[in-house]
Amino acid sequence: MQSRDEMMDNIMAFWKSRTILTACDLDIFTRIDQNPGTARQVAAAQGADPFAMERLLNSLAAIGLLEKKEDVFHLAPQGALLSSLQPGSMLPMALHFSDVWEKWSALTNVVKEGRRVKEQASTRDQKTLESFIGAMDVIARDLSVEIARSFDASRFNRLLDIGGASGTYTVAFLNENHRLTAVLFDLEPVVAIAEKRLRADGLIDRVHLVAGDFYRDELPEGCDFALLSAIIHQNSPSQNVDLFRKIFRALVPGGTLLIRDHIMDGTRTDPPAGALFGLNMLVATPGGDTYSFIELKEGLEQAGFVNARLVRQGKRMDGLVEARKPEI
Repeated sequence: MQSRDEMMDNIMAFWKSRTILTACDLDIFTRIDQNPGTARQVAAAQGADPFAMERLLNSLAAIGLLEKKEDVFHLAPQGALLSSLQPGSMLPMALHFSDVWEKWSALTNVVKEGRRVKEQASTRDQKTLESFIGAMDVIARDLSVEIARSFDASRFNRLLDIGGASGTYTVAFLNENHRLTAVLFDLEPVVAIAEKRLRADGLIDRVHLVAGDFYRDELPEGCDFALLSAIIHQNSPSQNVDLFRKIFRALVPGGTLLIRDHIMDGTRTDPPAGALFGLNMLVATPGGDTYSFIELKEGLEQAGFVNARLVRQGKRMDGLVEARKPEI
C-alpha cells in the first residue's frame, strides 16, 4: 500500500516533467551547451523574463540537468541529452511530448464526453521529421537488437518492414540474419531518411525502399516475413483488420507476420505502461488503443491468418505476436 508521501509524489510528478518540457520548448539546454551563463544572460538570449528564468534554471539544476556555479549555469551530463548540439539528442522526442502534453490536458473532458481528436495532418517539416525519427531510433535501437536476437528469423528470406521509419528494426534483423533481405515501406519523406541511415550502415544493397501509405496503398508483394512494429496502437480495431488483410495479401503462402507492441493481459491493466499508453492513444488519436492477445488473434483470424500465438509478453512496448498465412 502506498504511503501518503508516495501518493503525493505521484500527484506532483508532473512538476518535474513540465519543467523539463518548458526548458525544451525554450531550447534552454542547447543555449547553455553553446554558452553557459547567468539566468539574466540566458533570459536575454531567449527573450524571457529574468526572474522567471532564474526559477526555471534553479529547478533544472535541482533535478540534475544543469549545474550552477557562482550564478553561472552549465550543462550537466544528463542535460546534454536534450541539447540539439549533441549526437543522438532526445530534444525532438521531448518536443513531441510537449505537444502530447496539450492533448493530455483534455483527458478529463475526453473521459466525460467520449470525444476523441479528429485526424490531423502532420505539420512537421523535413528537418523536424528527420530529427524526431532520429530520436526514435536512438531510443529504440537497443530494444530492436534485443527483439531481433530473441525472435528466430533465420528461416525467412525477405522481410517486409511496414511503417519501418528510419529502418531501426530492418537493420537489427539484417544484422542478425545475414542472408535476409528486406523491403522497407513508409511515407516518401520517411523513406528518404531511411535511405541515409541504411547507406551509413552499409546495408542499402540488401534493402528495397518503397514509398507509400499503408492506409491507402497495397503493400509490396513477395516477402515471407512481415514486421508490424509499434503500429497497431495508433489504429482502431477495424483499421488493424484492414491492415492485416493487406499484409495477408502481400505475403507469400506460408509467410509469417510478427507484431511488436504493448500486448495487454485479459484485465487490460498489465503491462502498466501499456495501460497508460492506451490513455495516450485515447487523447491523441481518433481510434487508437492498446490491445490484448485475444483481440489481436480475433483480428488476425478475420484477415485469414492462422496459428496466432503470443511469442513474448513484455513490460515495455516489447510484446510479440506471431501469425502465419496458410500454405494454400
